[in-house]
Amino acid sequence: MYLYKIKPIMIAFWFRRDLRIEDNAALYHALKTGQEVMPVFIFDSYILDKLPRNDGRVQFIHNVIADLSEKLAEMGSHLQAFYGNPVTIWQQIAAKMPITALYTNHDYEPYPQQRDAEIAGFLAEKNITFHTYKDHVIFEKAEILSNEGKPYTVFTPYSRKWKASLNDAHLESYPTEKYFSHFAPKNASFASIPSLAEMGFEQTNMPFPSLIPDEKIIRKYHETRDFPAQKGTTRLGLHLRFGTISIRKLAKIALSQNETYLNELIWRDFYAQVLWNFPHVVGNAFKKEYDKIEWENDKEMFQKWSEGKTGYPLVDAGMRELNSTGYMHNRVRMLVASFLCKHLLIDWRWGEAYFAEKLLDFELASNNGGWQWAAGSGCDAAPYFRIFSPEAQVEKFDKQFQYVRKWVPEYGTPAYTRPIVEHKWARERCLATYKKALKMD
Repeated sequence: MYLYKIKPIMIAFWFRRDLRIEDNAALYHALKTGQEVMPVFIFDSYILDKLPRNDGRVQFIHNVIADLSEKLAEMGSHLQAFYGNPVTIWQQIAAKMPITALYTNHDYEPYPQQRDAEIAGFLAEKNITFHTYKDHVIFEKAEILSNEGKPYTVFTPYSRKWKASLNDAHLESYPTEKYFSHFAPKNASFASIPSLAEMGFEQTNMPFPSLIPDEKIIRKYHETRDFPAQKGTTRLGLHLRFGTISIRKLAKIALSQNETYLNELIWRDFYAQVLWNFPHVVGNAFKKEYDKIEWENDKEMFQKWSEGKTGYPLVDAGMRELNSTGYMHNRVRMLVASFLCKHLLIDWRWGEAYFAEKLLDFELASNNGGWQWAAGSGCDAAPYFRIFSPEAQVEKFDKQFQYVRKWVPEYGTPAYTRPIVEHKWARERCLATYKKALKMD
């Protein structure tokens, strides 16, 4: 990476999980200062180097960064883009450019917290201020607490308090467009966007969902969301994950259109505050007694699950959809997660890691919360004795086998695999194993 000496810039803005110039909290505050703002994006090598070389998320981010660069170029500015260790890159920027402040938005995950603390530390030594803002959620950290002043661990009372605390100010957009003239002008020397190949990644042909919210789907969301064969969900998870859409914009639509959809957005806030207030959930059960479960962790069974070859058609359809598209319908996510943990007695952390690698919309807080919910070990989780019947789930949510036949074309023929585990036997084994670990009678 090379940094060139360019015209002095007084403020830097760091794009992270907020890849848009509209309604962006930290960007608004940076631009509003009236000083020139240099926009920066860093392809974080610590994160990227662990990913598959054909990871669709890297392609998506690269596409979005290219679009952002074009928008800034139309304004006479330029996006400075780098690949590497963010700590090292900001040290180099601070050494070569007389910036007085760095603006960015909060990130609640453990690694970004550690990274930001290190960056803030060396910036302070150079008298460069580090400003971060809430942008990724509506309510964060300890903003929604019980009457006893404690973070919530059950969703329903949290959602009630969330709704009671909401006012127009929480949904008001940040009018960044009023200050676009404050972006730093383009200089002859700048850091251009590194190519996918330069970072060791391949081009992918994975389709990405539309950024435009389909309000027709949102209005009928409560009727259609459970049926994977229908186009009944917005598919905006990827855009929320990387901030290409504002959560305030989407929450405002949901508030006026459909409470069930709004509740899904509140679940997202709920899991984010769980991660913040109970960081031990990363790698450990929220309910610590669940770490005593003796998992079978059969690698062959895990392989069959991951390839969609369990002999349970809805489970297999979900896994094949995930492997092909980077997406899985939420109703099916619950089933495949429950099946792995309770039918196969495989540690939920194995499934969590697999989803983290495959899901385009992977978000640590929600992924961890969903898997611990399925395993029974998390906040407000399904009780240990709740074990989905794969047959009953098909009957309820894909009765005509439309979704199944799309992803498992050999279903109903001799070529389709037999069930790798018998439901009744697996259920009884699960109950016995959980009872033993939890010392239940």
